[in-house]
Amino acid sequence: MNHKLRTDAEKAAYSAINAVLPEDAVRRALHGKRFSGRVILIAAGKAAPPMAKAALSVLPLPVADGLVISKYGHFNGPIADLRCFEAGHPVPDENSVLAGEEALKLTEDLNENDTVLFLLSGGGSALFEKPLIPLEELQDITGQLLACGADIVEINTIRKRLSALKGGKFAALCAPANVEAVILSDILGDPLDMIASGPVSPDTATTADALAIVEKYSLRLSCDAEKCLRIETPKKLSNVHSQVVGSVRELCRAAGEACRSMGYEPVFLTDQLSCEAREAGRFLSSILRSHAAENKKLAFLAGGETVVHLTGKGLGGRNQELALAASEGLRGLRNAAVISVGSDGTDGPTDAAGGYADGDTWNELTEKGFSLHDILQNNDAYHALKAVNGLIITGPTGTNVNDLYLGLLDPEQGD
Repeated sequence: MNHKLRTDAEKAAYSAINAVLPEDAVRRALHGKRFSGRVILIAAGKAAPPMAKAALSVLPLPVADGLVISKYGHFNGPIADLRCFEAGHPVPDENSVLAGEEALKLTEDLNENDTVLFLLSGGGSALFEKPLIPLEELQDITGQLLACGADIVEINTIRKRLSALKGGKFAALCAPANVEAVILSDILGDPLDMIASGPVSPDTATTADALAIVEKYSLRLSCDAEKCLRIETPKKLSNVHSQVVGSVRELCRAAGEACRSMGYEPVFLTDQLSCEAREAGRFLSSILRSHAAENKKLAFLAGGETVVHLTGKGLGGRNQELALAASEGLRGLRNAAVISVGSDGTDGPTDAAGGYADGDTWNELTEKGFSLHDILQNNDAYHALKAVNGLIITGPTGTNVNDLYLGLLDPEQGD
């Protein structure tokens, strides 16, 4: 392993994540806001705890009540007098439903002078739920979508119609109260109705879109679930004001600044990368190989959200699979490395945020008896990268604005 490139890659990634932590963004969004009547605070998503804390620090009046819903292991103690719920992600569980029901109880008796301060971040689709079909079926359909390689927009188009809260329905249920939404985006292009399946945003997708996704991936649905997909969602909401306060573009910008401070020339590729994780890894490694002979330090930056098509039963995540797939293209390059990290610090059902690979990774895997083809076929990137010290482990970061992909070239590290 090239320890200098590893250090630089981690420094850039950590600097970028720190730059998009939600506390300052939430404070800026709420600065000077004045609310009449009661204020009910509801925070849902992977970044819900720090978003809630930040809001409490700047609100001019104490909240009347509230709750915070996030993923297991994402809380660091109580948050004032707010009730805190841990729930399942990426597949909803019983606690997701309990949290959704409690949110509805908090908002059922509000009037036109009251405000629901809704702090939303990625992961809310699974964490904050009241299904219109049995939970077990919703879990099965979610699993089907995750396994077949559907992208997040396709997944959330289905989720909206199977939920009593998503696709603008929660905002409709809050009426006549006003909803002030502060949103941390984890979806490319920041479409409000797709972030956490848009609980407080008018839905731009249609029943035809949902049914086309069912046909595309041959999803198995009950008659009741199919009936839900044929019921249209709210297309207009008059009681909501929304602000997007963070996105993957800012993540990439901050990573570029960190790379520049270390002497690299940043080259921004895209903030809307959306394809198979392994193909993205191969593409990024091919860019590095094309420029490997240049006598200057280069940092190729991209952001987005890739997908994994499950073909095996191994352990991993899209960022780990991307880094592992890049290792073959990097083979033998002494001056190149790739790091791929999820800004939330959790990649798939693992304790890793992502993975790292350089010109030594492929040989190290081979020496330990791993076959790259077999690893990818079994979706077992976690155990392979762990064997060669290629995992990036940050723990939950408190933010969630998609993923960062970084390819580094440093001629001083070559042979």
